[in-house]
Order: sequence, then C-alpha cells, then structure tokens
Amino acid sequence: MLHLNSSNTMVRLIFLLKFTTVLFSMVNSSLPEDPINCSSTNRNCTITNSYGAFPDRSVCRAAEVAYPTTEEELISVVATATMSKRKMKVATRFSHSIPKLVCPDGEDGLLISTKFLNRTLEIDRERMTMSVESGVTLRQLINEAAKAGLALPYAPYWWGLTVGGMLGTGAHGSTLWGKGSSVHDYVIQIRIVTPARPEEGHSTARTIVSGHPDLNAARVSLGVLGVISQVTLQLQPLFKRSITFSVKHDVDLGDQVARFAYQHEFADMTWYPSQRKVAYRIDDRVSSNVSGNGLNNFIGFRSTVSAVLAILRTTAEENQEFKGDADGKCIIGELTASTLIISAYGLTNDGIVFTGYPVIGFHNRLQASGTCLDSLNDGRITACPWDPRVKGFFFHQTAFSISMSKVKSFIQDVQKLIKLEPKAMCGVELYNGILVRYVKASNAYLGKQEDAVDFDLTYYRSKDPMSPRLYEDILEEIEQIGLFKYGGLPHWGKNRNVAFEEVIKKYEKAEEFLKVKDMYDPLGLFSSGWTDKVLGLTDGVTIVKEGCALEGLCVCSQDIHCAPSKGYFCRPGRVYKDARVCTR
Repeated sequence: MLHLNSSNTMVRLIFLLKFTTVLFSMVNSSLPEDPINCSSTNRNCTITNSYGAFPDRSVCRAAEVAYPTTEEELISVVATATMSKRKMKVATRFSHSIPKLVCPDGEDGLLISTKFLNRTLEIDRERMTMSVESGVTLRQLINEAAKAGLALPYAPYWWGLTVGGMLGTGAHGSTLWGKGSSVHDYVIQIRIVTPARPEEGHSTARTIVSGHPDLNAARVSLGVLGVISQVTLQLQPLFKRSITFSVKHDVDLGDQVARFAYQHEFADMTWYPSQRKVAYRIDDRVSSNVSGNGLNNFIGFRSTVSAVLAILRTTAEENQEFKGDADGKCIIGELTASTLIISAYGLTNDGIVFTGYPVIGFHNRLQASGTCLDSLNDGRITACPWDPRVKGFFFHQTAFSISMSKVKSFIQDVQKLIKLEPKAMCGVELYNGILVRYVKASNAYLGKQEDAVDFDLTYYRSKDPMSPRLYEDILEEIEQIGLFKYGGLPHWGKNRNVAFEEVIKKYEKAEEFLKVKDMYDPLGLFSSGWTDKVLGLTDGVTIVKEGCALEGLCVCSQDIHCAPSKGYFCRPGRVYKDARVCTR
C-alpha cells in the first residue's frame, strides 16, 4: 500500500510518473476496443464511445450491426432496413464523439459501421483532389495524400477520426486563413446513401457536388441524412511548416487572441488560467527547401503504461478530489504544464529527439498524431490514456466557439473569475489547460456562423455521478457564460447535454437543413430522440433528475434548481446554495 506523508513526496512521485509516461510512451499498447459489442454474431449489441460513457451514462442498445464493405452492400443494408421502417445509426471505428449521436431509438435499431469502408478510391494529382470512402481515418487520409505529394491543409489534431465522422460533427483544426480550419469546407463532392421510395428500391446513393445547395446540409450532417459512402476533398501541394512554442503571461490575452490569428497560419494557444500563462503556437509554412524532418507525437496521444495511469488517476485526481486538496491539484497542474512545455508537447526535430525550436518538417508529419493507435495486444499492459478497460483518465469535455467580436470580453470574464478563486482551474491544467483554436465562418448550414475562437476544456469526471468536483461552480460558470452570455456554438462531437439546449436557434439556416433532412429521410429512420431534441423537433435535451447538474444534464432557470453542494452558478450572477438535486 502506498503512503504519501508530505506534499514533497507527492510531487516527487508525480514527477517520476510523468517522466515515466514520457519515457515509455513509445511502447505498443492494446488496440482500442471496437465500440460495438454483440452477445452473438452481429446481434443483440451495445454501442458506446471511446471513453466508455455517454453524458447521461446510459447504455445504447441495438438489435443488430451491419459491416458493409462496398457501397453496393451499403445500399442493400439501407434498403432492407427502410422496407421494415427500421431505425438506423452510423458508427465509426473508434467512436470519438461524446454525445449520443450513434444511439438508435429503442433496442430494435440497426447500427451500420463504416469500419470496412476504408479505401482510398482515387487521387488526381493534376486537379489535386482525393476521393475516399467515409470510414477512412484522418491518419490514412494524411499519409495517402502525402505519398502523392498532396496535403489536406487543416485538420483536427487526433488521428483516430474518420472522414464521415469529421463531416458529421464539423471537426476542425485551427486557422482563419484561406477557407478556414474545418475539414468539411474542403469537400467538393459527397455520395450519401439514403432511404428511397419503393419504386427506387427503398434506397439510393445521391451524388452532391459543389454548387448544389444540398452540399451545405451534407457537409455537417449529425448523421441524420443517411450514410456518407464517399467523399472527395480539394487538397493542396504538400508543404513544410515551422513550429515554435512561446510561453507568456496571460495579462493581455484578450487583446492578443484576435491579433495572433492573423499573424500565423496555424496559430493556436494553450491557456493555463490558474498559472496565468499561455503557450502561443507560432506555426507557419516555410519553403520545402528548408532543412528539417520534424515529427509531432503529442504526449497525450501516446501509449501509456496502465499501472502508471492507475496511480495518476488515484493520487492526482481521486484522492485530491476526496480530500478537497486544491493545492495538490495546482502543484500537479504546474508540473504537467512544465513537463509538456519542456518536452515541446511531443515535437521532435528528427522524429526521435527534440533539440530546440523551430521544429521544421513536412505538413503530414506535424498536423496530427495518435501513436496509441499503433498497437499490439499486450494484455492492456499499456493503453491509450482514456481507454475505459483500464483505470485511466475519465473526464468531461466542454468545447464551444465564441465569435471574434465577443472573445475579448469572454476571456476577461474568465480572468475575473480566476482572480476571485485563483486555484479554480488547476484541475483543467491537469489535462493541459484550455486549447484555444481558430475556426472560420462556413457555408455549411450547421457550421460556424461567424469567424470564431474555439475553447476546449477537459476536466475530471467522477465514476460516481452523484459526486461533485472541486470548484465545480467556477467550471459551470465558465461553461454557461460561454454558451449563454456570449452565445457560444458547441462542438457537435463534444460537450455535455447543457451545451445543446435550444442550440438550433443559433443557426441562421437551420430550417434549410431540416428541409434537406425531410427530403432525404422523410420517415426519420436516421434520426433518434436525441437528434430530434438537438434539432429542436421535440422538447429540449435537459434531463431533470437528482444530481443532473453534476453531469451537465440540466440547465438551471427560475424554476429549476440544480446545485452542487458548495454553491453553483446556474446562470451568470445567480447562485444556488442548495444540495445536489434538480426539482421543478
């Protein structure tokens, strides 16, 4: 049994574990589990996400799963389900969306996995286009494009997303340059399999090309239009980038955030609010003649020894939460930040060692990472840090975009809260602070409505849904200030229920999207109770029950009192000091 008798002992232990994590994070890990599990061959199934829990902790069931390997098989699967008016949902290989987008209604639904729709169909070097099936992962896309001397200019930072999944949720990288950072804005053609009339065979594959208004619906679809089978993307010639991280005080972050967007093409920021510092990513294209073979292997996406994960979860999170040890969280938050900063967040100059800035290399080696997907079955001795089969990280994620015209005021509001309680965000810093990215306005009906700054917060989640977190009141205040006071748009693939309350009212062309939805799937076979609520077709997404505020399942108002035990900012300026219940 491990006994920690002093804070110095704790710090030494955590430093050793952090160092061990970095040192051994190149080893192979157990391959992430398929999110679909069936009690018999492809029947009586459950589906979850890669974190093992949906926001409401419910279990999603389906009667059956289909694994089509060609578009023809996919058309047949959809036709058979349409004939029997069966609910359908699309699932991906790694299932990284947090909300319940993959859950069909009831237990009689059908899951359609794109796991084997994973081929590159065509690369046209002259036109600089690439056509792929929707189950192709970001990693495959990046590597296959690079072999042809081409590049997808902007993308999310995690390899384990599929092309269909990125379009379904509006996934993005960081830039306000060019067409912006959203992958869907580089799509020039989509083939999507939808239900159809009996005389059309109950299913059809629609081709939607640039210039067709339906493309603006299909680019960000939430999976409710049908199954995307093929996607054609407009690419660019492969290029090199130069990356330097510069750490500064956050005193002028409100002013810098808009300025920095236009100074560097791939700019982003990592904000450590309790430490009052920001790591600015100075990241630009350079000539391909500049020497350098840099590689991005982000530490947080590497394989980690499961025993190390268990000790970190117990000592750096659960024990400190139980004891209310805010000071301990702040110490470890600072240690985490300094470890990542010193190690350049996993960047190396030659693929092996970091020797100093700038790190220069080809775009395909720097734009994303995720080596915990390079896995051998080692009995879970090592794993991705969030793998639910081991005792590792278990967290909430809140991600929303604030328009450029309002972002300075939002940042200043957060800084005011930190002045009131300087230790409040140390728990977020255990997960590498707040990732700040840039997202450009999009023509997609459910895309970003204005040029915006995206704030991505990851923080502790208890295995006990009735257990409040340290400084939950401040975290909830920030979440609700961003979403309600400043009208932030939630990331479709992240967030808790509260972020999606009446969200459809924030999209100017939501009605246009719903018209396309009704045309492509008039019976709503690809919709569910969850997506109907998100799209405003039925009552809201809030779940009113005991403890709902603790999991972000309810939105507080004049007549709904939701409160963790220490006082909870249900709306900016309103404080409830009741116990952990939600009652009408």
